[in-house]
Amino acid sequence: MRARDLMTPDPISFPPETPIQVVARAFAERGISGAPVVDAEGRLVGMVTEGDLLRRLAAPLDKPESWIATLLAPAAKQADRFARTHGRTAADVMTRGAVSAEEDMPIEKLAQAMEQRNIRRIPVVRGDRLVGIVSRADLIRALLQPPEALAADAPDERIRRDLLAAMKTQPWIDAFYIFPEVKDGVVYFHGFCRNESVRRALHVLAENLPGVRDVKVMVERPPLPVVGA
Repeated sequence: MRARDLMTPDPISFPPETPIQVVARAFAERGISGAPVVDAEGRLVGMVTEGDLLRRLAAPLDKPESWIATLLAPAAKQADRFARTHGRTAADVMTRGAVSAEEDMPIEKLAQAMEQRNIRRIPVVRGDRLVGIVSRADLIRALLQPPEALAADAPDERIRRDLLAAMKTQPWIDAFYIFPEVKDGVVYFHGFCRNESVRRALHVLAENLPGVRDVKVMVERPPLPVVGA
């Protein structure tokens, strides 16, 4: 299997000028912890993660470096750290030169890159333009399902991709608490939700997709109050 077989196509991404408050809200509402930053032509320019936002948030408590450390550290490195810990946009705080993968990269190399770089996701590019993203969760899923079930043209995988794309268009879905699964043409929704209207809407959303034979909304009431539930 290769990156194209596992990637989530057209992932959430941010323009470089996006305020970090908007990035943080998108992370919270969509239940994601990182996303690519792309320019107006769709070219990958970096990755912004929860770690970048936390670094920015914690910056006021950083102790000043000693004069000798300041003297020895390259000026460019000091300037980059200042921008990342005091910046206001995705471009300021993002990691530049992010690891990326071509669509035909084997998943073994993806796993190796994530392990060696200690990263959770790798953007997939076609040329220099973003076309998808592969996360650690995608690689784990590859271990749990046979290769034929994950092939890009497999019926269940096509439904799953269509479903994820449809879910992204609906602002009432909190992706952090609702998780879809497709098996033999049947869509299963897992997670937490106490709103009956959302349960009905999930059923309607899935049953209107081509190839779906049945829909099982198996979400449960959250054990504790959660935002957006």
